[in-house]
Amino acid sequence: MDRVPIIKIGKYLLATIQTDVQDNVAVALQEDLAARIIAARARLVLLDISALQIVDSFIGRMIADISGIAKLLDAEVIVVGMQPAVAITLVELGLTLSGVRTALNVESALAMAGIRDQN
Repeated sequence: MDRVPIIKIGKYLLATIQTDVQDNVAVALQEDLAARIIAARARLVLLDISALQIVDSFIGRMIADISGIAKLLDAEVIVVGMQPAVAITLVELGLTLSGVRTALNVESALAMAGIRDQN
């Protein structure tokens, strides 16, 4: 089964969805992120969805669920790189992802989280 890569960078995790995902990959991502949040004691997860061109209601709920799971595990999720078509589709589906923070790119997400560039 394909998996979404999850990279630990300092005190946060970066999960990058690189292609449109099947439902089983989305479920595996939820499980993998929950385990990695605990293992890494991460307080922040950046979920990069910039490669997603199409979403359906299942993927939209998956994004919201990942945020809820992380919150219960004392971590925050910031969704990064949402394409305009994806945002429009989510709204049309009635999935506004209330409570889920978003950023245009990783740099903006890190600034939102108060993480400064180390260079």
